[in-house]
Amino acid sequence: MSTGIVILIVAVIVVVAVGLGRRLRRRAANDGVDSFRRQIDALSPEARKPTVDQVKSAERSNGDERADGSDVA
Repeated sequence: MSTGIVILIVAVIVVVAVGLGRRLRRRAANDGVDSFRRQIDALSPEARKPTVDQVKSAERSNGDERADGSDVA
């Protein structure tokens, strides 16, 4: 009788472990997709606009200096 109980307990533990493993794998896959979407969104023109504006502003404020640090002749 005690062998049957041990087998039952082991079976329940295996079922719970498999269920948790699937849930964690599904969550990790969704996190990967969300991360990829965030990276793609960051490449969009709207997302880059503040950085581009900041670079242009810095170039204008440098006046006669070129980006490589040399003076304009």
